[in-house]
Amino acid sequence: MSTQLATGLGVRRLLAAAGQAPSVLNTQPWRFHVAREDCVELHADRDRRLRVSDPRGRSQHVSCGAALFNLRLAVRTSGRRPMVFLLPDPGQEPDLLAAVRVGATLPVSAGQRELYDLIPVRRTSRLPFFDRRIPHEVMAELRLAAAREGAGLAWLDRHGTLDTLGYAALAEDELARDHDYRAELAAWTMPGARYDGVPGYVHGPHALRDPSPVRDFGRQDGESRFEARPQLAVLTTMGDGPVDWLRAGQALQRVLLVATKYGLSASFLNQPLDLRDMRHRRDPHHRRGHPQMIIRLGYGPYVARSPRRPVMELAQA
Repeated sequence: MSTQLATGLGVRRLLAAAGQAPSVLNTQPWRFHVAREDCVELHADRDRRLRVSDPRGRSQHVSCGAALFNLRLAVRTSGRRPMVFLLPDPGQEPDLLAAVRVGATLPVSAGQRELYDLIPVRRTSRLPFFDRRIPHEVMAELRLAAAREGAGLAWLDRHGTLDTLGYAALAEDELARDHDYRAELAAWTMPGARYDGVPGYVHGPHALRDPSPVRDFGRQDGESRFEARPQLAVLTTMGDGPVDWLRAGQALQRVLLVATKYGLSASFLNQPLDLRDMRHRRDPHHRRGHPQMIIRLGYGPYVARSPRRPVMELAQA
């Protein structure tokens, strides 16, 4: 069978797309293996897992799920059908998260092509957003994007937003008292990061008022006034296991690409979820499912992209 996996150029195209996915602290915790000419495997990279803040591996699975969505999209826009198998061999290969087979030819839609072209455009922005509300029709389309991947997207009202910002601030204060957590965070937020991590130029400023709508890495320079009414959404799944986390990652990336299509910026406020995972606390269950990501969305200025690992470093023999 002749597929894009049969050539080095074709493999680079797929890995380049997958490697531009968002990931927790830009750890890029994935590896890929071309098993056959028609199959590429996605593996978790244990060396890039956050062992303190992500003891269950939830954030790593969500990150890898986002890379999986980009990989699917790259296969799809090559004119082939991607056939995805989640956790194909959990008993023997627990780090093997998914296998993607390149299936039969299938015409590419304009919408699929548009999302693929937006992969390098998407950014995580920790800058203040403009005080412009997201239209209801765009919010509805983002909900639909999550639903297409088997997840939910719950938009928070004013009271829910204030409560969530408060929870995030309390969680951040508690996390800041954990020496191991601070050390792990510092290791991945070095100002001069070259290929991974969160370098200084994307940290963003401190917020002038509390509670802050952005995560504090403890390295920000300067202060700024953020939007008066942050717009938050919670990405949920009905279950809370590895397959659900992978689905959450795929839903997250689809939501972010659709948001990019409408000129929206995004950042994350996951401190309450990190604290839940670290302390093995009971899940703050939402009626629509288990929270997997807390996303801040809005219209904001252009920002630089976080660094990415060289493409062929992502492939394993």
